[in-house]
Amino acid sequence: MDMEQLSLFDTEHVYDPLASRMRPENLDEFAGQTNLLGKGKLLRQLIEQDRIPSMIFWGPPGVGKTTLAGIIAKRTHAEFVNFSAVTSGIKEIREVMAQAEGRRRMGGKTVLFVDEIHRFNKAQQDAFLPFVEKGSIILIGATTENPSFEINSALLSRCRVFVLHSLSNEELVQLIRRALTSPKGLGYLEVDISSEMIEKIAAFANGDARTALNVLEMAVANGEITGEKTIVTMDTLMQCIGKKSLLYDKKGEEHYNLISALHKSMRNSDPDAAVYWLARMLEAGEDPLYVARRLVRFASEDIGMADSSALPLAVAAYQACHFLGMPECNVHLSHAVIYLSTAPKSNSSYMAYEAAKEDAKEMLAEPVPLVIRNAPTDLMKELHYGDGYVYAHDTKEKIVRMQCLPDSVKNRVYYRPGIQGDEKVIKDRMERIKQWRNKGVSEH
Repeated sequence: MDMEQLSLFDTEHVYDPLASRMRPENLDEFAGQTNLLGKGKLLRQLIEQDRIPSMIFWGPPGVGKTTLAGIIAKRTHAEFVNFSAVTSGIKEIREVMAQAEGRRRMGGKTVLFVDEIHRFNKAQQDAFLPFVEKGSIILIGATTENPSFEINSALLSRCRVFVLHSLSNEELVQLIRRALTSPKGLGYLEVDISSEMIEKIAAFANGDARTALNVLEMAVANGEITGEKTIVTMDTLMQCIGKKSLLYDKKGEEHYNLISALHKSMRNSDPDAAVYWLARMLEAGEDPLYVARRLVRFASEDIGMADSSALPLAVAAYQACHFLGMPECNVHLSHAVIYLSTAPKSNSSYMAYEAAKEDAKEMLAEPVPLVIRNAPTDLMKELHYGDGYVYAHDTKEKIVRMQCLPDSVKNRVYYRPGIQGDEKVIKDRMERIKQWRNKGVSEH
């Protein structure tokens, strides 16, 4: 190891993890989040001008929430306090708040960073509230969970929420290449690694910068040293991340082939094939939330009115995946896939919307029939808005012979119920309603 090269950065940190050594120290080094931190963007301006409000950083692991707080700590003229929601209780919160209040009285500011703020219970979050309200502290919270559900509404209403997204494969590739050449990273070594392997690491990391750098570091540490070079082979990389990511490109053809196979197996009511394709995707490193989102779509597109329980079950599976992640959530996805495969099928909701959409696009200016217009003002009443409207609940049948479609499409039928599952009952009911309405028309 060339000690002259090592002198380019702090030698006492050479054995720190690569992800720590490569942590950005300023906004220009920060990877991703250009929608927030690009030149002229709001969050960047607030940080550069030291005018940050209380705010919540919401995003998946490894996208830079804590790093961003560290950059703010270096730039701000306020006292920066790092606080952990995992190890701190009410007592520690009160001590920090008392110090912040004293600082405020002396004209100083306190920026309080709380990592994993969703781990604070309601009482702990409430302890912050009065100090945020009167400006004793500027609160920065970081969370992987939806703030709408995990942060008290009173506290959340006083914070700006900034959503940080997973890094793209291109951003991860740039980060890996920078780590390979940076003196803070692996620049002191001559690493021989192919572009294909760099792409594989980025795909495996699935948007997480920390994972990408950890895998790179492991691959280099297990590389073959030949003279001055450290050679990373595909075999070495496979041992570090497993074969799964090498067989599956989340943006390539195989990705779409597998999700298509899962979807069509469920549509064909074949739970065995569906579970097999599910396993192929998950074991290849697919994002479980991507699969769960496709199941939510399937529940309405291919089952719909035949079993309206399918949609809430699919949504519950998505939430379970969000709470637990892999590998624990594989059973929730299996549960949902088997349910959706064995449920009765109907695409009537999908077809109804597609048919209505075509008419809506062709006739965007069709007037709403006067009978079903709202008439909140006297002028509207004079113009006959709402004339003839009958409240369906006031009738014996709970329906009214009233035209609700515009004249140009008044006889259109968009929803055509099938005969599978619950929809057979709905089909029979719709037939009776149609006969009742037609009888009224013929009598007139």
